[in-house]
Amino acid sequence: MTKAELENKTIKELRELLAQKKDALRQLRFKAKEGQLKTVHTIKLVRAEIAQIAGAISHKEAQQ
Repeated sequence: MTKAELENKTIKELRELLAQKKDALRQLRFKAKEGQLKTVHTIKLVRAEIAQIAGAISHKEAQQ
């Protein structure tokens, strides 16, 4: 997800997206632990997306 896409979303939408990404990260960690995940680097990508979303939320909250 690009920075421009994140800026166009509301805080509520961003929080929902953050919750979805955190759930996806949890699922990926379970799969990695069980040995079912072949591309372990996706965990790092999801963590980066979570950080971007959290940054966008804090930026929007600071503007208000």
